[in-house]
Amino acid sequence: MTENDLLYTLALQHVPNIGDITAKRLIAHCGSAEAVLKEKKQNLLKIDGIGSVTVSDLFKTHHLKEAELELEFIKSNRIKVLYFQESDYPERLKHCIDGPILLFQAGNIDVQNQRIISIVGTRKITTSGIAFCESLIEQLVPYNPIIVSGFAYGTDITAHKAAMKNNLQTIGCLAHGLNQIYPKVHKKYMVEVEKNGGFFTDFWSTDKFDRNNFLKRNRVIAGLSEATIVIESAEKGGSLVTADIANSYNREVFAVPGRTTDSQSTGCNNLIKQQKAHMLTVPADIPYILNWELEGKEKPGVQKQLFVELDDTEKTIYNFLKENEKEQLDMIAINCQIPIFKVASVLLNMELKGVVRPLPGKMFEVV
Repeated sequence: MTENDLLYTLALQHVPNIGDITAKRLIAHCGSAEAVLKEKKQNLLKIDGIGSVTVSDLFKTHHLKEAELELEFIKSNRIKVLYFQESDYPERLKHCIDGPILLFQAGNIDVQNQRIISIVGTRKITTSGIAFCESLIEQLVPYNPIIVSGFAYGTDITAHKAAMKNNLQTIGCLAHGLNQIYPKVHKKYMVEVEKNGGFFTDFWSTDKFDRNNFLKRNRVIAGLSEATIVIESAEKGGSLVTADIANSYNREVFAVPGRTTDSQSTGCNNLIKQQKAHMLTVPADIPYILNWELEGKEKPGVQKQLFVELDDTEKTIYNFLKENEKEQLDMIAINCQIPIFKVASVLLNMELKGVVRPLPGKMFEVV
């Protein structure tokens, strides 16, 4: 986009009461951000979903003045700006209704035609959580995925460091402008991250640091990726918000199960129990569910357990799936004449035993 286009898009982004969804609607109607800001108020009010509160602050001149200052910051720091209608904007993020109209980039990021996964979790990651995260990324190296996270304490920085150790591209999604870094202790990793990927944010250099920014940032983490992986989480936490956003985008979500007595596994266990996430027990689950293939090689599968004992209900479901190859949860319940709530519970037990595995769309198959 031209410098003039960027200026007006920044100005539109600066207007209170106009978020990304509304901004996209206005741009679609008028043709550009400049056209929006030069359109007559009465014409804008005719647009479906646009009211007087939305446009009340639109025509104040200080938005352009603030945009000019931010544009100078962008130019002086050689920040790359990605516009949601252009080809270099991340493809998956284009399909998110609330994806940012502008994305600011630092580093050497290349997301075109790439496998991208987000790894999130608690800031109080345990030793076993660190080990699982590092092993997961190391074993996914043959697929050359981009590792996305939030550059925060705990799980985030573990994922970034593991990606860099294995020479994988990594992207830190920030909850602030590119004129600062949080936490400050992670500043020492910035140069290496930018060499191996970089940073994305939709916040300005003038945006105040606020905890609510992290929730807004999470939509970028979820939107960039084809799957979000939750390593560890307490009963409540930002990583669960990211998982919910990923689900709302119809992306795959994985969660690493843990013992019921482990507080940092409660969130993951709940995601699995509520069927909001695939249970992730071995790295091979990721390429299998996402249908990743290695060129010239067979896709690794999940090893089936031998001599597993099944009760009568489990045997009924197992035999049905074996005969039909794969089937949806609802159809399993109907054909096996078992209440759906019980089928869901039984399938989870069978998954834990390693005899069935979930597929996208609430489908299941025999391992």
